[in-house]
Parts: sequence; C-alpha cells; structure tokens
Amino acid sequence: MPRFAANLTLLYNEHGFLDRVAAAAHDGFAAVECLFPYAWPAQAIAERLAAHRLQTVLFNAPPGDWDAGERGLACLPGREAEFDAGIAQALAYAAVLGCPRLHVMAGRLPPDANRDAATSVYIDNLRRAARAARPLGVDLLIEPINRRDMPGYFLCRQEEAHAVLDAVGEPNLKVQMDLYHAQIVEGDLATNLRRWLPTGRVGHLQIAGVPERHEPDVGEVHYPYLFDLIDALGYDGWIGCEYRPRRGAVPGGTSDGLGWRAARDRPVG
Repeated sequence: MPRFAANLTLLYNEHGFLDRVAAAAHDGFAAVECLFPYAWPAQAIAERLAAHRLQTVLFNAPPGDWDAGERGLACLPGREAEFDAGIAQALAYAAVLGCPRLHVMAGRLPPDANRDAATSVYIDNLRRAARAARPLGVDLLIEPINRRDMPGYFLCRQEEAHAVLDAVGEPNLKVQMDLYHAQIVEGDLATNLRRWLPTGRVGHLQIAGVPERHEPDVGEVHYPYLFDLIDALGYDGWIGCEYRPRRGAVPGGTSDGLGWRAARDRPVG
C-alpha cells in the first residue's frame, strides 16, 4: 500500500519549520521530506523527529543561490568545487538525520550554454557524488522538472533521466519521479509508471494535483487509480506529498485538505 511522506517545506506552513514535525505526526504521517534543511542545525531536526517517531526519507542537496534563481549546480561548468562542498554538507546532514536519499538538482542551463559540455559536467559530478554517498548507504536522486514552473531546467523527461543513470553507471543513483512534473511534461502517467517502476531505478515518487499543485484530489489527474496501479506494480518506497494546500498557510489548512488520504481508507505510514 502507498506510504506517504509529508513535505515539510510545502505543508503545515502555519507553523515554524521545526514545529511542522509535530503537526505531521499528529496527522498520522510516519515520514517526512523537505527541500532544504540547512537553515536549522541537523541535531535540532533529529531531536524533533525522534520525539515524534518520524523519519526523514528525502531532502535536497544545496541548490546554489536560490534567491538569485539558481536551481542546482550539477550541470554548470566551473561550479564543481561548490557542487562538491554542497554534497559534503548534504551527506553530513543525512548522517545525523538518518536520511537514505538526497535529491541533487541539475540546475538551469543558460540559453547560450553548450549542452554537450553541460551534460559532460553533469555526468562527472553525479558519478563523483554517488561514489561519495555509496559508502554511507545514501542513494542520490535526479528529478525531471517541468520547464513551465522552472524555465531552463536541464532535466525534464523520464527517459532523459534514465539515460543519465546509464551514463553515470553508479547503482546508488536513481530517479525521483514526481507525477506532477511528469503529467505536465509527458502525460500518460500510467504507461510511464508501468515502464519505469519495474526497473527498480525509481527511488522515490512525489504527487500533487495538476495544474495548480494543490492536493491530489483536485485537478486533471485521477490519483486513486494511480495509487492502485503503484501498488500493483510492487512499488514499496515512499510517496512524497509535495503540494501546496488550497487553504494556504492558515491554521488547519494542511490537515483540512487530507481528505484525499482518508478516502483511501489505508494507514498513512
């Protein structure tokens, strides 16, 4: 049965970040994920998680200068040292939090950039990072992201991501398949799930309604069917709830929108 993880960056925004752990536990989540935990000491996060018996199943490596529009460094020539430092920081956090997965954002490719050169840097960076992560038992994930939400993003299709896995050749590099992005870019979600989940190379799934990125019971995607299909395909990993609650950052806004989960009549964890 699907196992859902609350994304603490997008959900429970009526609370401060550390207090979102308690809110997620109160709503029955057994696991959480987030984008970037680095503004808080890793030990402080770990203590909150332990207090509420939650686990962190995913977070992102540092993305560069987010406020300046950067969305990852992995494909950017000349930023290799900064990329390596970010991976080292992420692995240090993963060790404290007991987190087995890190999402490594590819980055935005400038319009005048040489894509072949960027691809070479991307593959080299991922191979080096995966080799650093493997002795620690950490999988690195790459995620195709739609270019409507993130113009210029280097990686946007599932097939491209799996080709990168082939090129890198490290067993702990996997794909993070976000069904929100996949629907916008490619559609045909059921066929894509049937194609990619049996490979064992999808390390994490994420969901959100399309097109507004609200709860998964709103929009053009019929998630109950996809959840049953994911079960039938034998996927036993986590599904990250990376959506923006319709009611926004108001008290109870996230909790009030969890009816989609209750409708499945299954445990969250």
